[in-house]
Amino acid sequence: MGFFHSIAQFFEAGGKMMLPILLIGLVGLAIAIERWVTIARAQAQTKRMWARVEPSLGEGDFDKAREIVGADNTPLGRLLGAGLAMQGAVRRRDDVEKAMQEGIMEIVPRLEKRTHYLGTFANLATLVGLLGTVSGLIGAFSAVATANPAEKANMLSASISEAMNCTAFGLGTAVPLLFLHAFLTSRTQNLVESLEMAAIKYLNVLSLRTSRAAQQATVQNIRAA
Repeated sequence: MGFFHSIAQFFEAGGKMMLPILLIGLVGLAIAIERWVTIARAQAQTKRMWARVEPSLGEGDFDKAREIVGADNTPLGRLLGAGLAMQGAVRRRDDVEKAMQEGIMEIVPRLEKRTHYLGTFANLATLVGLLGTVSGLIGAFSAVATANPAEKANMLSASISEAMNCTAFGLGTAVPLLFLHAFLTSRTQNLVESLEMAAIKYLNVLSLRTSRAAQQATVQNIRAA
C-alpha cells in the first residue's frame, strides 16, 4: 500500500498536466501492444506460408503454388499471389517483378500503420511535462510573491520540487515510448526484408525455369531443322 500511496502522492503533486501525460502513455502503450501482436502474427504467418509454398516454387509447379496462396490473406500470400497471377498471364520477369513491387507498396504501409504515432507521443509527453513544470513554477512564484518572507524559501523549494514531478513523469513516459517505437520499427523492417527475400527467390526460380524452357525450345528447333 505504501508504494501505491507514494505513486498517488507523486501524481497529485505534479499538477493538472499529469493527466494528459498519463493519457498519452496509455494510448501509446495500446498502440504498441496492437502493433507488436500484428507484426508477430505476420512474421509467424510468413514463415508458415513460405514453408508451404517453397517446395512448389522449387519444383516449378506454379499452378499448385497459385492454389496455395490463392485464398491466403497474409502479407506473403498477397505478395506471391500478385506475382503468380501475373506469371500466369505473361512469362516476362520484368512484368512479374513490377506486379510484386506494387504488392510490396500496398503491404508495407499496412505493416507500418500507427507505429509512427509512438515517436509523436513520446515528444508530446516530454513537451506536456515541460509545460506542466513551467505552469507550476509560474504559480509557485506568484504564490511566493505574496507570502510571508520567512516562509518564501520553504514554499519556493516545495513548489519547485512538485513542479519537477511533471517533467519527470513526462520523461518517464517518453523514454519507453521511444524504445517501443525503435523496437517495432526494427521488427517491421525485418518482416519487410523477409518478404522481399521471398519475392527475390521466387523471381530467381521463375527466371531459371524460363531460361530452361527457352533452351529446350532452341534445342528442339535445331533438331527439327
